[in-house]
Amino acid sequence: MDQAAGIEQEVADLIISTLNLDEVGVTEIDPDAPLFREGLGLDSIDALELALAISGRYGFQIKSDDSETLSIFSSLRSLAEHIQRNRIR
Repeated sequence: MDQAAGIEQEVADLIISTLNLDEVGVTEIDPDAPLFREGLGLDSIDALELALAISGRYGFQIKSDDSETLSIFSSLRSLAEHIQRNRIR
């Protein structure tokens, strides 16, 4: 498994465990599908919970007022890439 696929699986697992999506398997989350509305159907509260979980696990914050936030959370792949670039732990 390459590093990109590894971080995507790790982040998919974080999404599932943080948001209690027990009915969704890690491999069922399409890396390029939207996380919000269509796709997984997440909402703004889910984004806040995920941001807190990311901060706790990876040691950096995703700020809601950052102009990049929408693109960061646009898909599993974009979120995983952002985490890979910014992780401290």
